[in-house]
Amino acid sequence: MILFYLFALLSILGALGVLFLRNPIHGAMSLVGSFFSLAAVYVMMQAEFVAVIQVLVYAGAIMVLFLFVLMLLSLRDEGPSFIRWSVGKVLAVVIAFGIWAQLALVLGQHDPEALVPPLVSSGEEVDSIKLIGQLLFTEYLLPFEAISLLLLVAVIGAVVIAKRRYPGSSS
Repeated sequence: MILFYLFALLSILGALGVLFLRNPIHGAMSLVGSFFSLAAVYVMMQAEFVAVIQVLVYAGAIMVLFLFVLMLLSLRDEGPSFIRWSVGKVLAVVIAFGIWAQLALVLGQHDPEALVPPLVSSGEEVDSIKLIGQLLFTEYLLPFEAISLLLLVAVIGAVVIAKRRYPGSSS
């Protein structure tokens, strides 16, 4: 149980590093650490398949792609590493804490295992790729498509941010 909390804490610290580190390369490396910590948490939850996919897809392929893009964009260090708080950031922090408080309240009042119905009946192998595929494309099709749409919006946003022109640049 101590290892679970340790890796969960490391994952949260990695995510906070992504938010607060000003150097994009440091932020990307912090995200890699967070991905590996999440993979360790998945292993402790006996979801080895998800842990392997986490390492292969996220920590491997996607982060290498992020680092290539960061190097190709040759982002400059934007000065001292202090955080400017705008109204939007303050509002985002307040909303995030509100969501976190609601989750803590709900999970504190109920047994977390009672809130989520079992995915499979007893006797079925949870790690089975076939079973994951069946559940993904039958019972969980709408959340799967919603996440796909969210990722598409994130990619479009990343392209728009990458195409932003900097003062003094020729393009």
